[in-house]
Amino acid sequence: MKIGIIIHSQTGNTHSVALKLKEKLSAAGHSVDLERLKVAGALRRGIKDIQFETLPNAGQYDALVFGAPVEAFSLSPVMISYLTQAASLQSKKVACLVTQFFPYPWMGGNRAINQMKKICESKGAVVFGSEVINWSSSRRNLKIIEAVDRLGRLF
Repeated sequence: MKIGIIIHSQTGNTHSVALKLKEKLSAAGHSVDLERLKVAGALRRGIKDIQFETLPNAGQYDALVFGAPVEAFSLSPVMISYLTQAASLQSKKVACLVTQFFPYPWMGGNRAINQMKKICESKGAVVFGSEVINWSSSRRNLKIIEAVDRLGRLF
């Protein structure tokens, strides 16, 4: 299966989890591309019209994992903008991943996942898994291993 992992990562946390997931999926025999969203120009809070250097083509993949950080208790505006601009995700298998600083998913992670799912489903995707990584949790490393394992078993 050809799987695309499309992420937005500001500090590298989401990217580090995505790399582990790519490794897991590749070891399972999948063809996996990791694409990082890159904003053209400076990103300022409140900008609704975010421009990208390139827009990854989600249509080329059999399945997708979207990953992003939580910002202000919501999904990153960069990921919202990308998903909104993306072409149809009709019948695509999709999994969602968010990373957040706070120690509990109810502190923004759950909301961000719900936002991501809603946009993906409005584009016709079938969302069949999601994970929230709490970066300040004392069990972070174990949670990353478990999340990568669960996401890896979805495909």
